[in-house]
Amino acid sequence: MRLPRDLSGTDLVKAMRRMGYEPTRQVGSHIRLTKPGRQEHHITVPNHKQIKPGTLNSILRDVAAHSGLTRDELMEKMF
Repeated sequence: MRLPRDLSGTDLVKAMRRMGYEPTRQVGSHIRLTKPGRQEHHITVPNHKQIKPGTLNSILRDVAAHSGLTRDELMEKMF
């Protein structure tokens, strides 16, 4: 599955909320999301109008590894 090219930081935060992540703080244009549970997981999302594909790929790979999914499986659940 191809990465979306026009995904904003706000849209990614909304998608991550569906995966169980909650915003915990914001410093400048970066939002820190945390997935609570027995083993907390933190990610940082840039709140930009358009997230660069490399940054988005890195975030999705990190979340997929924590969830035990492939990147494509994660993208199907999120989008």
